[in-house]
Amino acid sequence: MNNNNQKIRELAERIYDLDEQVYTELGSALGRVFNRGRERTIPDLIKIMQNRDRGHTFRSELALISNMARTIEDDAVRARLMNEYNDILQEVMTLPESFGEGDVIDEQIANLNSALNLSKRFSKDDHLIICISRAYRCGGNEIGFSLADDLHINYYDVEIFQEVLKRLEAKQDGLSDKRAGGYPSMGELKAANPSEEGLKLPNSWKSFQANAKLSLRERFRQMSRYHGLPKRDAVFFNQSDLICEMAKTEDFVIMGRCADVILTNNQIPHISIYITAPMETRIRRVTSMNNKISERQARRLLKRLDKEHVEFYKYYTGREWGNAVNYDLCINSASYGIAGSVEMIKRMIRPRMDHAEQ
Repeated sequence: MNNNNQKIRELAERIYDLDEQVYTELGSALGRVFNRGRERTIPDLIKIMQNRDRGHTFRSELALISNMARTIEDDAVRARLMNEYNDILQEVMTLPESFGEGDVIDEQIANLNSALNLSKRFSKDDHLIICISRAYRCGGNEIGFSLADDLHINYYDVEIFQEVLKRLEAKQDGLSDKRAGGYPSMGELKAANPSEEGLKLPNSWKSFQANAKLSLRERFRQMSRYHGLPKRDAVFFNQSDLICEMAKTEDFVIMGRCADVILTNNQIPHISIYITAPMETRIRRVTSMNNKISERQARRLLKRLDKEHVEFYKYYTGREWGNAVNYDLCINSASYGIAGSVEMIKRMIRPRMDHAEQ
């Protein structure tokens, strides 16, 4: 245990140093991921790496460092820092508490599947954009992060919403990513309070429908602040503009955010993927993070989250979330596991990548 704690501390130091080096190379325009000083940041990083339930936050922070490192113009410096990032990531994935642990594979059906190929739809000038929609606790975020890292392209999830908040000049506690079609974090899930009536999540997580309960005065105040739009809609449309702008300049993997329909409506080539897993598999992953949650409560939670995601997606796109006809590829992650799903997607998009290199 002591050796593992020492390894975690060393990794925290390396991550902080890498972020500092990337910032030094890029200057102040992009800022830093960790800007609170070494004395405060290192203990926070250690806590995150010691608690698997905060893997989502940690994954996004690592992704943001690598995203910025890839923009460094000096080839030698960029290669050196990306090599350091890759080494750090490999070390993190070997930790017992790593967010990469906890596969969803079902060995009994894993061998029954074969790879798919996607028809060419991209020109050489088009960027590779992969939109991933996923059911809660199916391993979708782990698949998306690993895919982006394997392809050496950017990964976007919560940081997109943070950029939208900057555009709207809104306070973090005034808008919540959960109202943009997101899910409760594993930290919130672990802190959830089970009861006979059901699973009560912390107040920090608000559902999509919460906006419907605003008073008339609050609605008018929000519409005035956000140029005549309700706050929820202002966030969505600004976010949509940001996604389209990004699609003109870079390759990336993006999780959720209705990005598949946004790009379709703007005639921007992309690949859309939906990832799910059997309900029983998802229930096991929920209860494994909080042993106070019963299987019955976990089932209710998952059904409620699925319902609210369907409503959000339908409200902004007019489409049915999870309907296979709306995606290029639908994956049951229990059939392939996280690594297998990543490899399957890579084989699927290889024709596009080969075409772009010609």
